[in-house]
Amino acid sequence: MPNGGEITISGSNLPLEEVKKLHLPIPLSPCITLTISDEGVGIDQGDLDKIFDPYFSTREMGMGLGLATVYSVVRNHGGYISVESTPGEGTTFIIHLPAKAEEVSGESYVAPATDEIKAHKKRLLVMDDDKTVIELVCELLVYIGYDVSKAMKGEEAIKLYTQALHSGKPFDAVILDLTIAGGMGGKETVRELRKLDPALKAMVSSGYSNDPVMSNPNEYGFNAIVTKPYRAATLAESLKKLFL
Repeated sequence: MPNGGEITISGSNLPLEEVKKLHLPIPLSPCITLTISDEGVGIDQGDLDKIFDPYFSTREMGMGLGLATVYSVVRNHGGYISVESTPGEGTTFIIHLPAKAEEVSGESYVAPATDEIKAHKKRLLVMDDDKTVIELVCELLVYIGYDVSKAMKGEEAIKLYTQALHSGKPFDAVILDLTIAGGMGGKETVRELRKLDPALKAMVSSGYSNDPVMSNPNEYGFNAIVTKPYRAATLAESLKKLFL
């Protein structure tokens, strides 16, 4: 909003009868509805059907990944997001998420006891260009019991992996984000890493669950996948299977 204005966020419970009237492309169930409205410049009607596409942006310095990530996260939670906009008046995003009537306890992950962690910690290299995400996942992996190094782009990951090989302390596995803005992504990076180490154990990470790499990781040089948003138990189990 270049000229200022208000952003309004509201939430409500939507019963099944009301959900049926909306004909949403998700399984029928009661929903939680989140509405986010602004008083900005709005979005041209011709752009509305493209705003959730990766790399589409109307801003000169925009990367076009923000709304694509939001869309993917909402869909991964079984929900649906739509948008309404009037140029010059503002934009409203409406998110519908499936609700459960019963109380749901939060997911928890208990780190293995000290005597269950192998004396030789597995060394992991994690690549992600989102500083917040990479800090979070590295803290999570350290908590689980791994020794972790991080890279923000493919070129850096290749450099760190090469140095580790030459030092005699190679990484046991890598977790590579599929999409890196303005740099070498996971698909290109794993190709180069396999040239250095054919026995590489590689996991691809992405919020774009419909990407061909996520559907057929082995065809692109990966051994496993992990989808965003990360969940502690899921990540731990995926790594456990990777090392079997």
